[in-house]
Amino acid sequence: MLHIVDDEAVVRDSLSWLASSRAIAATAYASAAEFLAWTERGEFDAQGDCVLLDVRMPDISGVAVFDQLAARGLTQRLPVIFLTGHGDVPMAVDTLKRGAFDFFEKPFNDNQLMDRVQEGLANSRQASASAAIHARLATLSLREREVLDLILAGKMNKVVADQLGISMRTVEVHRAHIFDKMQVKTAVELAGLLK
Repeated sequence: MLHIVDDEAVVRDSLSWLASSRAIAATAYASAAEFLAWTERGEFDAQGDCVLLDVRMPDISGVAVFDQLAARGLTQRLPVIFLTGHGDVPMAVDTLKRGAFDFFEKPFNDNQLMDRVQEGLANSRQASASAAIHARLATLSLREREVLDLILAGKMNKVVADQLGISMRTVEVHRAHIFDKMQVKTAVELAGLLK
């Protein structure tokens, strides 16, 4: 989902139309506060999110919004592309150094902007998938993590049991729990997920 944050209705409408021309779903926000309220709900799109953020808005500046996203660790999940009508090279350099995805000065090339939006969406999808895997890993017990490490090293159940000083049946139970929690069916699938 593309999130367009701009206080000018004509800009929001234009960018929404541009996104639809590339079959990119978009939602427009008339204020930074409205967009930040959405981020608080955490209803992120599994297919990725990207933000087109106007630098100068009356309620909260785009840079202040970006700072809030960065403080909450959301800039990977919500790549930010700044839009500005006021060429400010030092601001652009600063925000890019701090993790902004890109910075476009108005007027911009429509195709270049949408290409970057698509790249931002792809990065967001990857960050989302990575976060989901880490969340699943966090559900494993310490013993399950030990068994997981040995499975990933290619050890058979008997070897895992011997190395950990537990029965083969216990290894099989841990292995089943690991597969269930990680949402995989085979050790090969597990290894592919965690590569």
